[in-house]
Amino acid sequence: MQTTTMSISRRKFAQLLGAGAAGTLVTVSRSRAAEPVSSATATPSAAPGGVRLSSNENPYGPSRKALKAMDDAFSLAWRYPDEHADLLIDSLAKVNGVSRDQILLGDGSGEILKLCAEAFTGPISGNRSGRVGRGRMVVADPTFEAILNHARVNGAEVVKVPLTSTFAHDLPKMAAAANEGLIYICNPNNPTASITLKNELRDFIAKAPRQTMLLVDEAYYHYADSADYDSVIPLIRDYPNLIVARTFSKIYGMAGLRCGYCVAQREAIERIRPYQPWDSVNIMALAAAMASLNDTDQVTNGRRLNTETKAFLTSELDSMGYKQIPSQANFVMIDVKRPVVPLIQALKERNVQVGRLFPALPNYMRLTIGKKSEMEAFLSAFRQILA
Repeated sequence: MQTTTMSISRRKFAQLLGAGAAGTLVTVSRSRAAEPVSSATATPSAAPGGVRLSSNENPYGPSRKALKAMDDAFSLAWRYPDEHADLLIDSLAKVNGVSRDQILLGDGSGEILKLCAEAFTGPISGNRSGRVGRGRMVVADPTFEAILNHARVNGAEVVKVPLTSTFAHDLPKMAAAANEGLIYICNPNNPTASITLKNELRDFIAKAPRQTMLLVDEAYYHYADSADYDSVIPLIRDYPNLIVARTFSKIYGMAGLRCGYCVAQREAIERIRPYQPWDSVNIMALAAAMASLNDTDQVTNGRRLNTETKAFLTSELDSMGYKQIPSQANFVMIDVKRPVVPLIQALKERNVQVGRLFPALPNYMRLTIGKKSEMEAFLSAFRQILA
């Protein structure tokens, strides 16, 4: 599996991504790649059982360039993905203004979260041999839950700190609760779609103890358009305890392909890397991710379509008297003014899937922003239930 044993060069692979591996593709793949769809408007198959608005997926799917790159990569599927990973790392380093040893790829950003929990959380005891820098996990409540489960499996104490009245992370209380280990900040936050203000987050990062690692999850970064929001990747240069996770699952429409990454100083990357298996990102995902970065329309069109459809949805909900937490993502959190579980079930019976219960906000419903037709289907079912 070593790259020295492989005859295909990185330059050759780049040529294949650009020109296509002619003569080796299956017919069905060719016909799909040739479909006249515009970037950010490729239409995936409908979810089984009706309208799925439960998982914050991009309903428009990957760009046409990403689909073409996957078709071209079929002829390379027998190779290990080392060169492909190297090319993507180089591109991500350039995009983010860092060196390549500050990038770690993952099987979606979900793997990055798992690796950080394994590397930085664990039981606190008098004998810390072999567990330097590990400790409790501190998170907001509510937030994305997967990393909590990983920390618990790792034997770590998990401390939940309620969001503020504006649904931001309560950073002073989170800092006070930390004991080495890891503080997880999802910004924009899932499930609330709310943001923590950039100036408050910068100040928090500057003051946080260096022995506590800070993981900022920017999965929904591309959807945020508030002047009070910004990425913290530029701060990595000055803070060795800062890690930022990104994903291709959201605006790039690759949730089913699984490709993500993190950016951090080299020393932090080297603490994470031993917990990762080799070649965890598959060759199709790498090819699609590389092509997506080269498709400037994907982000622009994805953001525009999301904004337009979200405006339609929120206007309809407002006219019905249902307010939402201000959203900076591709989903909204709706105050349904009653226990949400019966509504979730009633919508499911009408073939509309929405987000699950989040116990900290029992009267709120999380709803993915789908296509306008899907929003209309949701609103129709929602009105039927409320009638």
